[in-house]
Amino acid sequence: MAQLESLGIVRLEALHYYVHDLERSRRFYTEKVDFAEAAVSTSDLDHAGRQRSTLFEAGGVRVLCSEPVGEGGRAWRWLRKHPDGVGTLIFEVEDIRKAFRLLEERGGTPITDVERFTDEGGALQTFSITTPFGDTTFRFLQRDGFRSVYPGMRLHPQPKGGKNAFRFGVIDHVTSNFETMKPALLWMEHVLGFEEFWEVQFHTADAASEQRRKAMQARGSGLRSVVMRDPKSGVKFANNEPWRPAFKSSQINVFHEEQRGDGVQHAALTVEDILSAVRDMRARSVEFMPTPGTYYDALPERLKAIGVGNIDEDVAKLRELEILVDGGAPGRYLLQIFLKDAAGLYHDREAGPFFYEIIQRKGDPGFGAGNFRALFESIEREQERSGRS
Repeated sequence: MAQLESLGIVRLEALHYYVHDLERSRRFYTEKVDFAEAAVSTSDLDHAGRQRSTLFEAGGVRVLCSEPVGEGGRAWRWLRKHPDGVGTLIFEVEDIRKAFRLLEERGGTPITDVERFTDEGGALQTFSITTPFGDTTFRFLQRDGFRSVYPGMRLHPQPKGGKNAFRFGVIDHVTSNFETMKPALLWMEHVLGFEEFWEVQFHTADAASEQRRKAMQARGSGLRSVVMRDPKSGVKFANNEPWRPAFKSSQINVFHEEQRGDGVQHAALTVEDILSAVRDMRARSVEFMPTPGTYYDALPERLKAIGVGNIDEDVAKLRELEILVDGGAPGRYLLQIFLKDAAGLYHDREAGPFFYEIIQRKGDPGFGAGNFRALFESIEREQERSGRS
C-alpha cells in the first residue's frame, strides 16, 4: 500500500484515565512518581460533564484523571463497563481541519465535528473519533495560544506537588491488547496512515526447561505483537493478541477478561537515567514487576548473542534494581522496567490492569524481543501469585 498523506500528528501528548478514586490517583502521581498537579476542572465543567478532573504533568508527559460526579458522564459510562483505565488518547496535530478531513475520507468515525474553544490566550480546536481499541477514543487538538491546556480546566498559578525528580521525558509508546488485533492493524494503516515497524511472536513455554514446559502445556503467555508507527511523528503503538496453544490462559486474554474488553495495557515513559529513577522510586515504595535472578545470570552472554556486546551499566546494579536490557547492535540498547499494574499497586481489582513502563533508550529504537518475553513471564508470575490467572 502506498504511504497515505500524513495526518500531521505532532505527538501523543496525554492519557485520559477514568478512575473510581481521584484522590488515590493524586497521591500516586504527586507522591510516588513526582508528577505536578497542573490543573483542575472548573465547577462548570464538573456540572456539565458530570465528572471531576485533575491534570498531572512531568516533563512532556500529561495524565488527565477523571472520576464520576453522579451518573451520565463519560467517566461514569466507562466505569459502568470497565475498571479504571485509559479511555482517551490525546494527540496534538498541526492542522485540525486537515486531520478531520483525512480521517473522514478514510472511513474514520467522528464523535463530534471540529469544536472551537477560546480563552484569554487564544483558541483550541478539537474533535474525537471512535477506534477499534475497545471503548478507548482518540482526541485530536490544535492550539493557537490557548492557555488553559484543555477546555474547562483551571491552571494552578504554580503547579502543586512534584518537581519531576525522575526526569520523565515523553510518552515513548502505548501498548494495547486485543482478542484479535488484525482489524486494529488495518485501521491504523488505512485510516491513521501508520506503518508496520516491528513484530514478534512467541510462547513463554518456548524457552522454559523441559519440566516447566510440560507444566505449561495448557497455560502460559503466548502472544503475537505488531508495532505500528506514524512515519512523521514517530508515535508508536505496540499491539498484542493471544497465541495458541494456551489462548485462554494467555495473559493477553486474562487482561481482556479483567478489562472487560480490548484496550490500553500500558504506556511507556522515557527517563534520562533509569538507574537513579528506579532507585529513587523504590525509595518511595513504588512497586515493580519482579525479574528472576536467572535473567541476570544469563545477561552477559545474551548481550553478546544479540550483538550488543558491552554496556555502560554494571550488571550487578541492574540485578539489584531488576532493570531489563535489550538491543540489536553493538553499543545500541535500551533499558526498561515495568511497574505493577494498578490492581496490584492498590490491591483492588477495580483499579484495573493498566500499568506503566519506564524506559531509557541508548541508541536502540526497537522493542527487544527478549524483554517482551521477560515482561510476559513477569506478568504471568504476578497473575499466578495473586490468583488472577
